[in-house]
Parts: sequence; structure tokens; C-alpha cells
Amino acid sequence: MGQIEVHDLCKTFKVAEREGGLGAAMRSLLFRKHRQVHAVDHISLDIKAGEVVGFLGPNGAGKTTTLKMLSGLLHPTAGEATVLGHVPWRRESAYLRRISMVMGQRSQLNWDLPAMDSFLVHLAVYNVEKAAGRAALDELVELLSIGGVLKKQVRTLSLGERMKCEICVSLLHSPSVLFLDEPTLGLDLTMQDRIRDFIREYNRHHGATIILTSHYMADVTALCKRIVVIDHGRILFDGPLADLSARLAPFKIISIDLQDDVDGYAFERMGEVVAHEGRKVTLRVGKEDAAAVTSRLLADLAVQDVTIQDPPIEDVIRQVFASGRGTHP
Repeated sequence: MGQIEVHDLCKTFKVAEREGGLGAAMRSLLFRKHRQVHAVDHISLDIKAGEVVGFLGPNGAGKTTTLKMLSGLLHPTAGEATVLGHVPWRRESAYLRRISMVMGQRSQLNWDLPAMDSFLVHLAVYNVEKAAGRAALDELVELLSIGGVLKKQVRTLSLGERMKCEICVSLLHSPSVLFLDEPTLGLDLTMQDRIRDFIREYNRHHGATIILTSHYMADVTALCKRIVVIDHGRILFDGPLADLSARLAPFKIISIDLQDDVDGYAFERMGEVVAHEGRKVTLRVGKEDAAAVTSRLLADLAVQDVTIQDPPIEDVIRQVFASGRGTHP
């Protein structure tokens, strides 16, 4: 039995639409047209305690809408869901004390006060016992390395410092389930790595169940063993990260580094030429042809180095979206 269980969950929005121009504006006062937008369309999930699940999809795919329903911020149009045994949209106090949601660049902190003041208010709102709250705060401050910014006014913090404070305030009540919506959005590469390290350590120390959305594939590959791909409100893939490439990208990437310049060799006969710069050539070939193509290249050319790899996960995800195919384990 999962800690998060979702069955045929749907969310439909009624959106007003009209043509441009003054005449259309006047007509819309009396005869307004609407269309139905299916943001989430009959999705089902079963997530076990302690799992870190990557929830991927393009803009408008339904990721944030799903997280808002699971956190209780939105009521679904149809379907069922339980998180920690609670129906999220009932907004029961016992449920809200055990979850948290972090949305990239959406502040929970008071910008005119030091971060520490917001932390203390949060502990009071959640009625966290004093000793437990102090212990949680000390642990988070150490893990996030924010001891030097606690007394600074929030508006003076850098984006990275503020994002770490946002994560800190969201976790002070030690939630069992985290919904992380683009937690590294807009951060530089160094800060992204630090946030990933923290999420990994928090999951290891507390056994928290985490659903993570991100457009940065490095977030997903660093943290998630399981991914769910959603597009147009429907799940296209749900399974291990390693399976996605094997199931949906039936090709390999062959990269060769030649000892000498080669003119006139028909690399395109071997496969699709992804890149050709001087003595470095990258080919994309069918998975079943990879061994034969490599042998032919080694026989025909003076090769200094050769590597055979699965395609980048970004390319695999892009192929999923382009094909619109659903593949469930």
C-alpha cells in the first residue's frame, strides 16, 4: 500500500475565450464562450514511503496542477487520492502538519524581516514543541549552510540564499511528504548542486517521500530512481529512470576520436551524423547495429578512442513528448 495513492484523478478548468476587437468584447458581455481545459486527465499513481519520484513534462503538462491537488490547494473535478491516509483537499490539520510544498521563486518568507523571524513564526503556527523545533532548525541550518544569513533582511539575500531559506522554512515541522516544484529554478550550477545534495540528505535522514518537478534533467538523474512523464494531463511513462532510455530510445550514441584527419569517408552510411568536428565524430545508430558499426569503423579507420553510450535522457524525454506514446511498466 502506497503512501501516496492516486486513482483516475482529473482537473478541468472552464476558460472564457473571445476574439479580439471591440465588437467581440461587446458581444462577450452577453454571449460569453467557454472551453474546457483538461489540465489533469485520469492519472493514477502509487508511491511508496521514502521514494523520490521525478515528475516530468513540458510547460502546461499538468505537473503543478497535480501537486496542488495532492497538497490540498485545489479540489479535483473527478477521481480519488489519499496521501498519508488523508484526502488532501479536505485540508485536515493533521494532514497539513505532515506535508510541505516548495514552489521555485514563490516566497513564504516576509521580505521585510530577517529569515529567522519567519522561521520562528512558522514553528509557532505549526505548534512545534520548543526543543524539537530548535533541533530541526539547527539541523536544517547546518545542512543548508545558512547560518550567516539568518539575521539578514530577506529582500537583501541572493536568489540562492533565499531559496535555501524557503526550503528551510518549509521543512521546520519535519514533514513526511514533500512536493518540490522546480526547487532549483533560476539558480546557478553550484547552488543547484547544493540544493540537490540537501534534498538527498534530507530523504536519507528522514525517509521523506518526495515528488520533484524540474526542467533540469540533472535534478532528476541525481535524485530520482523512478520518473513519471506527463503531457497534456496524461501519464506517458511511469517507471525506473534507467528503463526510459531502453524502452523509448532504441539507439546508441557512438563517439570516435580519430588519430588522423579523414576526408571523404561516408560516415552517413554508418548512421546519423550527430556531430563532426575535425577528428571527433558522433553517430547515432540503431541499438542492434551498434556493435557491427563500431567494428566497421575500427576496421576502416585509425581510431584513437571510441565510446558507446545510451542517448542523453533529455533526448529521450523529448522523443516521448514528440511521439505522445504512453509506456507503462
